[in-house]
Amino acid sequence: MNSSFIKIIKNILIYLGIISLTVSNAYSNKSKPTIDVGAVFAMTGPTATFGQESISGIKLALKTINKEGIAGRKIRLILEDNKGEPLESANAVRKLIDMDKVSVVLGAVASSNTLAGAPIAQKAKVPLLTPSSTNPKVTMMGDYISRACFTDDFQGVVMAKFAKETLKKSRAAIIVDNANDYSKGLAKVFRQKFQEFGGTIVSKDDFAYQQKDVDFRSILRRVKRKKPDVIFVPGYYTEVGLILKQAHQMRFNVPFLGGDGWDSPKLQQLAGKEAITGHYLSSHFSPDDSSPKVQNFVKEFKKEYNERPGAMAALGYDATFILANALKNAKNLSREEIKVAINNTKNFSAITGNITINKNRNAVKSAVVLKTTPAGNVFVQKVDP
Repeated sequence: MNSSFIKIIKNILIYLGIISLTVSNAYSNKSKPTIDVGAVFAMTGPTATFGQESISGIKLALKTINKEGIAGRKIRLILEDNKGEPLESANAVRKLIDMDKVSVVLGAVASSNTLAGAPIAQKAKVPLLTPSSTNPKVTMMGDYISRACFTDDFQGVVMAKFAKETLKKSRAAIIVDNANDYSKGLAKVFRQKFQEFGGTIVSKDDFAYQQKDVDFRSILRRVKRKKPDVIFVPGYYTEVGLILKQAHQMRFNVPFLGGDGWDSPKLQQLAGKEAITGHYLSSHFSPDDSSPKVQNFVKEFKKEYNERPGAMAALGYDATFILANALKNAKNLSREEIKVAINNTKNFSAITGNITINKNRNAVKSAVVLKTTPAGNVFVQKVDP
């Protein structure tokens, strides 16, 4: 091998070494990898406003969190639209875990949707934190499933007590979405507690409808014959708005009560100005709360989106900060340690109240009672757990 050939080989090796060093430096100068967080919410479908509000709150929170990041890493949100359907929710959770390899999942809103996805997350040992699913069964799926909201056990008591002691009502009818876990669970608690407080439920069985029904006149006629002085409808705004509108047309003159499933601006649109006045709901948050923390959030949200936040926005915001706090406190960023850190959340100061996640992975926190008006829901009172 002659000297000129050896020299060529040396030059090639030096050149390749320079390229290798350059590539290595380029990679070392890149930012650290992201923390990938899945999100399963209804961006389309019958409860789309809930999902859209939740994501607005989540993104607003991430805007602040990602300024500093978590140990130098930013949170990257991977959103899947579950279309408000349980099957779509299950598929979305499976895709986020198996294909996107997320560290944690946020969502969903409706309890039926979360109940469809939770067993998948539990089996895969991926923490799932729902901002707003209130059915008690959700966190019974296992130790990887937590929530940032109160349960139906609590808001059912709140509305039963409000009906009996504040409104002084004694005869209640219950109209329930019979295919919805959230609705059935809340109806069960209200029935039990209203009777414990000395009230009467006018029918042995609840008056039942199903999500996506549009004509409730037959049910309302049967309800009216029972002569209740208050009517509890633990459904979602899509059907409740129509129920209120048709009840007004049928000259009902009693208040209707509901849960956080009512809490959407669409309720006013669907019911109309005359039908919406004078009803009550339990929820997680009111933008009229005078707390400085709440008012700062309202101001920040209005600046970002040019509208006032609803309960789902506040819950999405809170859940994201609970997650960020857990990521900071976790021993490492393994799914196991993230789960432990989420479940160890104690006295966390949030927009919707001070939140402690208890041994059953449910948030212990206050509720608010709101009154419906054509201009929106008005704050009535806060109820502590």
